[in-house]
Amino acid sequence: MSQTIANPDVYLHVRVIIGIILGLSVSRLLNGVSRFAQHPLRNPVFVTHLLWVAFAFLCVVHFWWFEFYLASVRVWTFELYIFIIVYASLYFILCATLFPDSMAEYSGYEDYFMSRRKWFYGLIAVIFLVDLVDTAIKGSEHFHSFGFVYPARNIIYSGVAIYAMFVSDKRFHLTIAILALAFQVFWILRAFSTLQ
Repeated sequence: MSQTIANPDVYLHVRVIIGIILGLSVSRLLNGVSRFAQHPLRNPVFVTHLLWVAFAFLCVVHFWWFEFYLASVRVWTFELYIFIIVYASLYFILCATLFPDSMAEYSGYEDYFMSRRKWFYGLIAVIFLVDLVDTAIKGSEHFHSFGFVYPARNIIYSGVAIYAMFVSDKRFHLTIAILALAFQVFWILRAFSTLQ
């Protein structure tokens, strides 16, 4: 039996599961950061890691903000529903990668981040490629409203992330963390400061 339900009702229903997953993501980051205040000497801070934590936090809250445009989707399918859940879940996995359950086998966050960088950057690459699909789902007009900067940004983020998986130079990782965070702030203020 197939039934059609008014789109706003479906979107509100989908938004609940997105909110749960993103809430867990933010919780993971905030719990991780609070460990620095609770146990400042246990695991030495690594600036590059903290910059990526800030980047991940910004991306998660931005995701919640821009997914409001899913309200424009007229027909929801189970496949689309699963796609959105998987996309949101990638952010949770990214946040969990930044703050593992245990640091027992690592000398600090520098050691941890550098040893797990392939996972971290691999997730960044996948997230920015999946984002292209997510934006296309919201309609051609929506996709093109961001101009050529949007697909170029996503492809560059993904390409640099893939390259970073294989680079061990800590200065390189610090540099791209600073640039990624700065550009993400610029992008949000340029394209998403107001939802219309």
